Amino acid sequence: QVQLVEYGGGLVQTGDSLRVSCAASGRTFSSYAMGWFRQAPGKEREFVAAISWSGMYKNYADSVNGRFTISRDNAKNTVYLQMNSLKPEDTAVYYCAGRADPIGSTWSLPREYDHWGQGTQVTVSS
Repeated sequence: QVQLVEYGGGLVQTGDSLRVSCAASGRTFSSYAMGWFRQAPGKEREFVAAISWSGMYKNYADSVNGRFTISRDNAKNTVYLQMNSLKPEDTAVYYCAGRADPIGSTWSLPREYDHWGQGTQVTVSS
């Protein structure tokens, strides 16, 4: 199976950029659809972005569309989330998630994913 580890979070200022990464173990990563979610204190986990196994299809939440970019490198078993023009409301724990998907779709609901990382904190100060 796949194990996921996020890294790259930190404290930044409004307007800054930050890239978080998710390293996956296992030989099946290239057939997995991947997603990024986030959870702020007292709030439910929410969808941020998703990418198909090939990288051909991507999907974004309205709140981040145009500011965030999801990408993947199957040779490195890694998925990335590039975050630009960060706002204080982007502050949350960011989680990557994966699911086997030979069809090549994107998925935006937490319950659609089987594997989760432990999360990385992103804090945007005003």
